[in-house]
Amino acid sequence: MRAIAAALLALAPASALGLCVTEGAIAPAPGGAQRVEGARLRAVAADSDGLSASLRFRDLGPSAQSQPLASGEMRRQIGLKLRAQDACNLAYVMWRLAPEPQIVVSLKLNPGQSRSAECGNRGYANLAQAPAPAGSATWRTLRAETRGAELTVTADGRPVWRGALPPAALKLEGPAGLRADNTKFEFVFTSAPGSRRGACPAEGGNSLAHDFEVSP
Repeated sequence: MRAIAAALLALAPASALGLCVTEGAIAPAPGGAQRVEGARLRAVAADSDGLSASLRFRDLGPSAQSQPLASGEMRRQIGLKLRAQDACNLAYVMWRLAPEPQIVVSLKLNPGQSRSAECGNRGYANLAQAPAPAGSATWRTLRAETRGAELTVTADGRPVWRGALPPAALKLEGPAGLRADNTKFEFVFTSAPGSRRGACPAEGGNSLAHDFEVSP
């Protein structure tokens, strides 16, 4: 775990300008953090390698307005996207806040599809579910790192899950990012830089722009 912690220290912070916000809005917060108040947030760090990311956040409670997931469930959650090739093919590491506090690692795989209008909420498979760590800390930290085929997830510095990604997931190529539903929060997002400089796609031409992914 020391090697993992050392690697995560090399993650670079992403400012609001460095994030491609495909749904929702981000505003500045004190201390260099950023703030989200709307019911939904979807964003990616275009310059990231998509393999490793960290999210330090302070939960400020439910958003003023709430939206159920397409499954009909009303859930509060904050988490990371990895290998976000498009809205239909990516990995998630989510901190579910309510109704049941959990850390959930999942894949969404829909070969040949790239837009939510095509795949909807199909293609999800959970790789791991674990109770979220208890505690009264104001700020919580969710981290994920990929080394080879192995993904390691920690929450508040505690190991949550380590396991091999299936071959189909290893073929995905895309940035890291973040997702939130029905939660008002402040955060600092960091990700490992990629070898190529990315760019936010033009409005209307982004397969992530209608990123209405939901869990089954």
